Amino acid sequence: MRIEGGSAIVTGGAGGLGSASVRRLAGAGASVVIADLDEDRGKALAGELGPKVIFVRTDVTDEDDVRRAVDAAAELGPVRVSVCVHSGPVAKARVVNRKGATYPLETFRRTTEIYLVGTFSLMQKAAAAMAGAPELDSGLRGVVINTASIAAFEGQVGQSDYSAAKGGVVSLGLVGARDLAPLGIRVMTIAPGTFFTPAYRMAEEEAQAKWGPGIPAPKRMGSADEYAKLVMQIVDNDYLNGEVIRIDGAQRFS
Repeated sequence: MRIEGGSAIVTGGAGGLGSASVRRLAGAGASVVIADLDEDRGKALAGELGPKVIFVRTDVTDEDDVRRAVDAAAELGPVRVSVCVHSGPVAKARVVNRKGATYPLETFRRTTEIYLVGTFSLMQKAAAAMAGAPELDSGLRGVVINTASIAAFEGQVGQSDYSAAKGGVVSLGLVGARDLAPLGIRVMTIAPGTFFTPAYRMAEEEAQAKWGPGIPAPKRMGSADEYAKLVMQIVDNDYLNGEVIRIDGAQRFS
């Protein structure tokens, strides 16, 4: 799918996976909205990449914020690509621990609000904008790329909310593709494994030494640009639709 002259929106666009995706999309000729809460990183990235890339402060749990970000993308050009890769704080505790304490329901709600409801909010608003864009030669109009996690399939101890939310993102993929097919909009889902990003708050060498050996091959954490390359491969290949792609070096959580 040609995106030159069109626009894209990336939630979490100031973060590791998001910023790599912004760079790739901009490099392919798209105008891009960096939708994120981190104003310092977002504005710095926009300033680095030039006038075709703008930052819009966005809380994905706020419907009006998401709508403003999508509207900003539409002002830059026909919306062709939506990449949902936002993140948020994740607690880790058992549903009921050995002392009998239960996992806070409000924390569970908050996690699903960010990762699942926020994903749906962007998908529907971006798709509505794409529906108004002119058809491309392929007869398609755009592609929605959501981000799940391998935790959607092999949730670890203490990941009830995160796994449930990411499992919901996986389930959204096929029904989203079916719902949006008449509009010429594809929906794909990426399920990353262990990728190094600034969210680890440690030197990459330290993180690689700790988590890299657990990856079958290659024995290292993934790089943000490897995620972004997959985003571009999905954009480029019109026959990818309604599917989940794991990118994890054959890692399986136990």
